[in-house]
Amino acid sequence: MEKVIKIRNLDCAVCAAELQEELSELSGIREVSVDFVGQRVKLDAESAEAFAGAVSVISHFEEVEIIDGNAPKKKERHLKELISVAVSTVFFLPALLCDILLGERGEIAAFLLYLCAFAAAGWSVVWSVGKNIVRLFRQKHGTFGVLFDENLLMLVASVGAFCIGQSMEGAAVMLLYQIGEYLQALAVGSSRGEIEKLMEMKSESAILLDGETQTEIPPEELREGDFILLRKGDRVPVDCLLEEGRTELDTKTLTGEAYLREVEAGEEMLAGCVNEGTAVRARVVRPYSDSAVAKILDLVENSTAQKAAPEKFITRFARWYTPVVVLLALILAVVPPLFLDGDFLPWITRALNLLVISCPCALIISVPLTYFSGVGTLARYGVLAKGAVYLDPLAKVKVAAFDKTGTLTEGKFSLAEVRGEPRAAELAAALERNSSHPLAQAFLSVSTSLRAEQCEELPGLGLTALVEGKRVFVGSARLMREQRIEFEEPDTPCGVIYVAEEGRLVGIVLIEDRIRADAASALAELKRAGVERTVVLTGDSERRTRAVLENLPIDVICSQLLPDQKPQRARALKGDGGLLYVGDGINDTPMMAESDVSVAMGGLGSDAAIEASDLVLASDNLSALPKALKAAKKTRKIVAQNIVFSLAVKFLLMVLSLFDLIPLVAAVFGDVGVMLLAVLNAMRMRGKIR
Repeated sequence: MEKVIKIRNLDCAVCAAELQEELSELSGIREVSVDFVGQRVKLDAESAEAFAGAVSVISHFEEVEIIDGNAPKKKERHLKELISVAVSTVFFLPALLCDILLGERGEIAAFLLYLCAFAAAGWSVVWSVGKNIVRLFRQKHGTFGVLFDENLLMLVASVGAFCIGQSMEGAAVMLLYQIGEYLQALAVGSSRGEIEKLMEMKSESAILLDGETQTEIPPEELREGDFILLRKGDRVPVDCLLEEGRTELDTKTLTGEAYLREVEAGEEMLAGCVNEGTAVRARVVRPYSDSAVAKILDLVENSTAQKAAPEKFITRFARWYTPVVVLLALILAVVPPLFLDGDFLPWITRALNLLVISCPCALIISVPLTYFSGVGTLARYGVLAKGAVYLDPLAKVKVAAFDKTGTLTEGKFSLAEVRGEPRAAELAAALERNSSHPLAQAFLSVSTSLRAEQCEELPGLGLTALVEGKRVFVGSARLMREQRIEFEEPDTPCGVIYVAEEGRLVGIVLIEDRIRADAASALAELKRAGVERTVVLTGDSERRTRAVLENLPIDVICSQLLPDQKPQRARALKGDGGLLYVGDGINDTPMMAESDVSVAMGGLGSDAAIEASDLVLASDNLSALPKALKAAKKTRKIVAQNIVFSLAVKFLLMVLSLFDLIPLVAAVFGDVGVMLLAVLNAMRMRGKIR
């Protein structure tokens, strides 16, 4: 069973890695992912007993609390940490003045004040190390790995400084570390707040209309066919159709763009938008669980469970890195003086510097925070990533392939013209009512008394059935050729459906489908964002496809493809670079499986396509694709910057420390500074994507 457990008070990235390791070692837990930034645990348990065991571990880990999904959110004030820092500073500053002004005469007073400053700032660190020691002995298969976190590094460095007579440095280590932790908590809390803003797109209530009666109910209680009232300023609670009149919708929550969209009677309004026009009446077309806003919230909440490769690497890296550093520091403090002059003091100082500098917080915090912010940025523009793992392949995309119908076109078909015998439309309607193909919706308005029997779908070709005892074929030009039926292809950009009965052509039906208004600009923006080739994969004829797409910046058109030929073409395209595929139907799922990263149209797309895809366009807005690509590139760039910068600065500080060129305080400043710069760099993901 797969479960997502919401938690709070998991305020340490290293602790999150430790919790994940403990849970993964439990019997009956197949897979587990602990999201430090999003404050949730996703796990796959084999049984209820295994799940209960995991819940017990979570609830007894540090100060972590399991919360109900409906529990009110507590604003993260970090008052306890702020008080600790303030009290420590109150003791530290007089101690520093006493040290500077009085010298040896104030040595005892300064030492006592530094000790108080250490106690005020470091009590939580001492408490954490103590709890880790208790956990070590409580675990059935305890390993010393639970001890080796940043708390132990800082405690050893600070206490060690006091022991060798560097009281000021010892107090400064703990004070600066706690200041860094506090600023880090503010940064992470701010990023959590950005994601929580997305959650505000859900309406808390809806006004149900029953004749003249108005009843306020939760959106979850609305059913398909219900009528609701939308007043000016109301957020659309579920996907619905405007019954009459017209209004304007603020679609920023779905598209990321602050503009108003005019809606006419009969047009769809997606959940999450805000009615900025007059009060209107609407009819529910989908329950809340299937609405656009429900898809967004569900995907955003669970997106961090699938971690990107750098995130997984950093977690594994920290698990081995800290114990190795502690061992190296111990060797540095003991071995060199044994073989040199026997003076341990300078080497102990260097070892303490090494412990402080080596703290992996900058990487452990900034890398997941960057991916978390990247997923949130995509969601702001209406692109729902099913996991941070899909951002890296998206950033590497060089070829973008599209389905034609329902993706580059609106996918809303209507009859444009019937040529030949008038009954051609009735025959086609009789067969198409047995089909789930998008083209079939064009015949819903055609009334017919004819009934199709023994209807059979011919993949990529059309349909065949018996109507009044006669064999009827409805479909493409290729179907007509296979059946050796004489016909002439019309010169038209419309879709053409041929209707044949008993071996002769009865007529043709022309189907209209308009190009999406944002298709041309979206494709052009993709080119500017780094896509080298744009490709269309379609089963339609090349002449008609070119006629329909003539105004779009398409590099390659692959037409007249049967369903089994599209995946083959997708595999060939992957040789030209990372492949992005965008589709909307059940027949697109094989291409999605073949592509490096796939996108489904969330509004019109089929459930199968949405399930198979890596990303979902919540509002079918193609212009969000270039923004998603740019956001993925920016995410990858910031992650690389933070990894290289953090490791380079730490390596430089370690070298300087080995040659005794920097004091302990400088090492602390360097460590805290690197962490803050990495976190601030990660927070650049919250900026607008242009």
